[in-house]
Amino acid sequence: MKRRELLKGLGVGAWGLGTSRLKAEGWWLKAQLSRIGIQLYTVRRDLQRDVEGTLARVAEIGFREVEFAGFPEGSGASLRAMLDRHGLTAPSGHVPFQAIRTDWDRTLDDAAAVGQRYVVVAFIGPAERRTLDDWKRVAALFNKAGEASRSRKIQFAYHNHDFEFTPIEGTIGYDVLLAETDPTLVQLEMDLYWITKGGKDPLDYFARYPGRFPLLHLKDMTPEPARGFADLGKGVIDFKRILRRAGQAGAKHFFYEQDVTPGSPFDSARTGYDYLKNLRF
Repeated sequence: MKRRELLKGLGVGAWGLGTSRLKAEGWWLKAQLSRIGIQLYTVRRDLQRDVEGTLARVAEIGFREVEFAGFPEGSGASLRAMLDRHGLTAPSGHVPFQAIRTDWDRTLDDAAAVGQRYVVVAFIGPAERRTLDDWKRVAALFNKAGEASRSRKIQFAYHNHDFEFTPIEGTIGYDVLLAETDPTLVQLEMDLYWITKGGKDPLDYFARYPGRFPLLHLKDMTPEPARGFADLGKGVIDFKRILRRAGQAGAKHFFYEQDVTPGSPFDSARTGYDYLKNLRF
């Protein structure tokens, strides 16, 4: 496959593609993101007050993909209509861990109605992850959820925080999930802030588990010792270094997210969008 075709397939567009002037950096061309999304947790308070108005504002900034953090009120069909009106798609959405046990069929129905191709469990409660055996039980449950999702042509995935990287009985929970789940049933949405805060290098995981990270959360970090949330491009995370390996990761969707913003979340979202739009790597 030509590099240009690979970049296009990953949602990464080649930059400056004059056919006689392409310049490679190793195996990589200068590239940029061609699809930029936003995790709507960033604007969660506004979304609770005004769903369509919030979607209109993120579309006006320039985002073309959104990732729900749980569904706001309204039917899947009504949400899909709102997205269509504002030129948005929702390829992915976060769902509660307990939904796997209690309401998985309806969760998948809702995801399909909105047009999602991924359902993502975003958090595992402390009671579910105390021991190594707990992590293995979670992995088995994820395989089961992934099998049911696949039957609906939806991919199951898991989003990390930093607790997955805390040592437990000679290993870490994240490694257990990767080892104990079927790659065709369970993929990963890597949050670059949280894995960095957990003391691990994303590129190490891209190399060890190529193709398992179709979704990335692009979230920046303030310097030591605080290591808080920063406006994108104003922190310490080297996004160029990471995105140069997007192909190895299998990344297809790239969501800006900022849990806490210094002012209006829409101001931070615009800063984040502009940074990603202009980023060359």
